[in-house]
Formats: sequence, structure tokens, C-alpha cells
Amino acid sequence: MAISGDKMAIATKNEVQVLANSRALAMNYGAQQGTYDGLYLPRATYYSGEIDLHDMAWGAEGLWAVNTRFSCLSIINDDLSFYNKWTPSFISDQTPDDRCHLNGMALENGKPKYVTALGTTNAAKAWRENIQSGGVLIDVPTKEIIVRNLPMPHSPRIYDQKLYALCSATGEVICADPTSGKYTVVTKLQGFLRGMCKKGDILFVGLSKLRQNASTFRDLPIARESIFCGIVAIHLPSGNQVGFIKYENSVEEIYDVQFLEGMRRPAILNTLKEDHRKALVTNTDCYWSSPEIN
Repeated sequence: MAISGDKMAIATKNEVQVLANSRALAMNYGAQQGTYDGLYLPRATYYSGEIDLHDMAWGAEGLWAVNTRFSCLSIINDDLSFYNKWTPSFISDQTPDDRCHLNGMALENGKPKYVTALGTTNAAKAWRENIQSGGVLIDVPTKEIIVRNLPMPHSPRIYDQKLYALCSATGEVICADPTSGKYTVVTKLQGFLRGMCKKGDILFVGLSKLRQNASTFRDLPIARESIFCGIVAIHLPSGNQVGFIKYENSVEEIYDVQFLEGMRRPAILNTLKEDHRKALVTNTDCYWSSPEIN
């Protein structure tokens, strides 16, 4: 996912869908007026194809996306499946074979600054050979590897001029020093971590259950722990867990966590139902084209 103001982008298996929020239409959407305080409506669909997108963010040049299958950072546009903008120094060819499992991205001043990968390998899915200690943090402008030997790093984020990331294989939230190449553990959670955002002094971190039939996860250190799927709230100054949301059923994996400012109950309309076609938004006003919805 990517959030920028009232815009949201969601990457699916074959597409990237961009939505925009209409707070005015939200107030009278649903069976009871006032149920929702936000309503995200589909605005554009990019047919990227199966390129296995991971982290996304809007930057100065448009919508950036980590293109895991092609081991690069790309810009999503309406001319191509993607536009390759950056490739790690150890990747020799642009081919769709997931050579290093590039996954996470942190922007600084509208440009990619750091990325995470599960290996520095240059062959199809070769990163799987050392998932417990082959991960790296990379400085994008210099292409320099700044931290090595990480256990499946994901979700690099810059908060208060500090670099944070998640070590999924061990359940650790870390703070890395790009200069020394070392890191400290902020806290350790019982779960496979992916997705992180910050509000005030609170970090919100996504936890996923391990895939039962996947050999990739069978020997991870966290495989012996009791794991649930949900979102954990961490007080960053102390590293203490102060709350959580736990999914009892239906949801088993979370990849990203984003904070929607000023909303408690937003709704999202997909393109499979008729409602989104009846929502009309202009630069000056908004309308429902069918009276039964209003």
C-alpha cells in the first residue's frame, strides 16, 4: 500500500489500483447515514502484470514500487508494465526471476533512500539458501550495503532521522546505524513481522502467521513460538508493547501497515460492485447518480 494525503494505492497480483477519498460522499454512504467518515473510490488501474510488487510510496517522480520479481525499484505508469529506475549493484540482468527478494523501501525527501533485500544473490531465487542471515540494508544513492547478516529484513522506515527495520525471521524491531553497520534491537515480538508505521511515540507493526506448508519458514527461530496475525502497538521510547489488534480468523498474513489521518471508520469500494460507478466527484462538488444510494 501507499498513502499520500487522500490518495491510496494498492498492489494486487496483477494490478496497481489507485483510489481517492471522498469524505463528503462517505457521510451518506451505507445503510445508515454517518456510518463512515471516509470513502475511498477507485480512480485508476495500472495493469502491471505479475511482477510481485512489495513496498510502494509516492515520491517526487510519481508512484515508486519495489519490483521484487525483477529485483529493481520501479515507477508505475500507463506506458509500460513498469519503468526500471534503480537496480542493486550485484544484480546483472533485468529478468523476472526474483534473484535477491528485494522487498522494502524508505523514502527521504521524495526519493528512495534505503531498501531491504533477503540476499545479495544474482541467480533465480538463490536468496532462499540463506534466509536466516543473508539479508541486507542498502543505501540507494550509493548502492552501498550498509548492514549485513540480517534475518529476513522488511519494512525499512526513517523516523526522527533514525533508520528502523523489521527482522521477520526473529521477530525483532531494530534501529540501524548506516555509518557503523551495526544495529540495536528495539523490541522482540512473537511473530513474522512485516509492515510498520508510526504515530507519535507509537509504532504499529504487522504480525503474520507462518505459512504451514512453506519450507522457507519451517526452520526459522520464530517457528517454535506461538504466533497470531494482527497489529501490535509499541511505545518506541521504552520498547514496551502497549496494545494489539488480533485477527481470530480469516486474516492470516499482513504485509503493510499505514496510518489514515483523521479517520476512525473509512470504507473502500472496489471495482467489482456497482456502487463505485454511481459515485461522482468533480473539482467543485460530489454526487450520487442513483437516489437509492443517497
